[in-house]
Amino acid sequence: MLVYILNKQGKPLMPCTPQKARILLKKGKAKVVKTLPFTIKLIHGSSGYKQPLTLGVDTGSRMVGSAVINSSGDVLYASEIEIRNDIAKKMTSRSKSRRNRRNRKTRYRKPRWLNRANSIKKGRFSPTMNSKINSHLKEIKFVNSILPITEMILETGTFDPHALKNPEVLKNKRLYQKGINYRFANTKAYVLNRDKYICYNCKGKSKDKKLEVHHIIFRKNGGSDEQDNLITLCKVCHDELHKGNVALKKKGKCKGQLKHATQMNSIRMQLLKLFPNAKETFGFITKEHRQSMSLPKEHYTDAVVIASQGHDVNFKIQSILLKKCVSDGDYQQTKGVRSEQRIPTEKIQGFRKFDKVEYLGRKYFIKGRMSTGYAILMDIKGIKATLKPIPKFNIMKRVNARKSWIIHQKTIVNF
Repeated sequence: MLVYILNKQGKPLMPCTPQKARILLKKGKAKVVKTLPFTIKLIHGSSGYKQPLTLGVDTGSRMVGSAVINSSGDVLYASEIEIRNDIAKKMTSRSKSRRNRRNRKTRYRKPRWLNRANSIKKGRFSPTMNSKINSHLKEIKFVNSILPITEMILETGTFDPHALKNPEVLKNKRLYQKGINYRFANTKAYVLNRDKYICYNCKGKSKDKKLEVHHIIFRKNGGSDEQDNLITLCKVCHDELHKGNVALKKKGKCKGQLKHATQMNSIRMQLLKLFPNAKETFGFITKEHRQSMSLPKEHYTDAVVIASQGHDVNFKIQSILLKKCVSDGDYQQTKGVRSEQRIPTEKIQGFRKFDKVEYLGRKYFIKGRMSTGYAILMDIKGIKATLKPIPKFNIMKRVNARKSWIIHQKTIVNF
């Protein structure tokens, strides 16, 4: 275990052992400024001795790993951050509620689109992308605030969505110009031609000449618009299928996850633009080094491998930090179709949602609150804690106030 140190001006120094930190605190030469990770600040001046430290960052669109090692291969810091992926869904829900409310409570006005600053702003990112890029920047800034980083290595990746959809293009580069819909007006025309203009269900027995393209897995259930999820049906069979009188045995395909590959391309470009002095590495290199070092596949171990560049390491820490990005505040004020029920967003008996609390000797996060003085608790992964009786506020102790991420310490086994 290590204790991180800041000098009198708040600049990071090399970490020390708990024993040395205890002596500094007992003699009044330092004070505690942070409990997780445990960080102290010197009250008097210091020599400012520093060593070269390398920060390795395993970038991602779902999870981010970071680790710091010194020139001797000692691991001084490691963490895993879960990035938010719920912003688009929440904004869609908010848009529906706003439209409902406007239709009920306001006069008609013409829609406004291009008169807003964001609509004509150059280099604009979606709220989801802004959140993901800012999550990377926040972690890098956090590490630089507790350790004197001298070098940074980013593991990035460039993804080819066209090749991910159709791997054959990697064998024949000419296929880049000849996709699956080559010589067809659209995907519907391709599916009709593929099925030879014959209904899949009745094979033409209905004598209905009107053909339609059907989604095997409905779009509302996450069905894809690609040809693997489309099939040709005559209008008679199509209508009977939607009535529930016909069942297809053919399996469909859900929407792919290529959005994460696209997001990673943007994240890579922005990070390299913001940190031009950072070195770049790639996933296949990290994999080879991790296997040669006999380390398990985890985001923080990937970050350790990235920082060490394949050299042997020695874990000086017994725990890593688990972080989960959450919303900065409670923006939803009401619930119900007509916004009839007010949601209390202020503190209830001194507690807010996502506050870290201590209850019966264990640490939890507040998942939900009741105005009657009770709370629903959860762990860092959002799993509800089954506690009986229901925890009361008056027997809880708040450990940390809510921030834009929640933090928990996880003990690891040294390798």
